[in-house]
Formats: sequence, structure tokens, C-alpha cells
Amino acid sequence: MNNRKQILTPDEMRRALVRIAHEIDERNGGLQNVILVGIPRRGVPLAERIAATIADFEGVLLPVGQLDITLYRDDLRRRGMAEVGKTSIQHDLTAKVVVLVDDVLYTGRTVRAALDAIADLGRPDCIQLAVLIDRGHRELPIRADFVGKNVPTSRSEHVMVHLREIDGEDEVVIERTKAEQ
Repeated sequence: MNNRKQILTPDEMRRALVRIAHEIDERNGGLQNVILVGIPRRGVPLAERIAATIADFEGVLLPVGQLDITLYRDDLRRRGMAEVGKTSIQHDLTAKVVVLVDDVLYTGRTVRAALDAIADLGRPDCIQLAVLIDRGHRELPIRADFVGKNVPTSRSEHVMVHLREIDGEDEVVIERTKAEQ
């Protein structure tokens, strides 16, 4: 049995991001106070794609930032110290609508770390969450405001998002461990 199944093609990914872009615009009644903040690694290019899509249909280029959450993770002791990445947000977050962007929402722990990191940078009026894939299995009371696709998974499955900017191709696949087959 094949242990890899494609769940989003490049065109399906594009359509999901276009839908998310329109939903961000509609929910916020305009874009003048909206900032997109990508969570590395794949959240950053997804945020850039959403910003480009919004620019195409609204003519407004939203600011896009990058938020490193390494020091805010709750598993540093278990994983050991990881290399600290780069936070690059060129605008003050105070009184803004911050849309966090990530590729996959799973336990919610990455988002919790991102919320803590944002709290150290300012006090936004609102923080929203956009994810390409919501796979369930939350360990914290966190939900996405904008979802490209809900994909029910088992804990032993892995959702892999491949982006042309990082991986050379666009697709989302589920990989099953041998025990699941």
C-alpha cells in the first residue's frame, strides 16, 4: 500500500489561498490596519502569497512580517536548544489586526508560542489565524479563523506541505507510517 497520498494539488492550493485572502478582506471590513505575519518556515511564503493575492484583487499590498517562535516553545527542555531564527516585522503591531499565517494547525502549541511572541512586540487590536491545513488533534483551545482545508488525520500520519519557494513544488501530502498501512 502506498504510504503517501496527495491531498492538495498546486491548483487546489492556489484556490485555497485565494479563498483565504478574500475571507481576510471580508472579515476585516477593509485592509488598512491588517498585517500578515508568517510563522517560519512555510508560513512566511504562504503569507507572501496571500498578500500578493490581495494586492491583485484589492490593489493594496499588505505588510508581511516573519515571527520566530523558537524561544517561546514549550518543548525547549525536551528538544534541546534550537537555533534562534529571525523575527522581521517592520510595522508596530499596536492597534493593528495581525493575521498569523502557518501551513498546518495540529496541536495548537506553535500558535500558542506565536501569541506569546506577539505579546512581547505590541498589543494588536485583534489576532487572527490563517492556516492552509487544519488536521485536528488540538491540545490547546485554539482554532483557525481561516482554513484552506480541514483534513481529519490520525496522530501517526504526517501532513507535509511542499512549497515551490522552499521545496521546488507545490503540493500537500499525507504520509502514513508503516504501522498505519
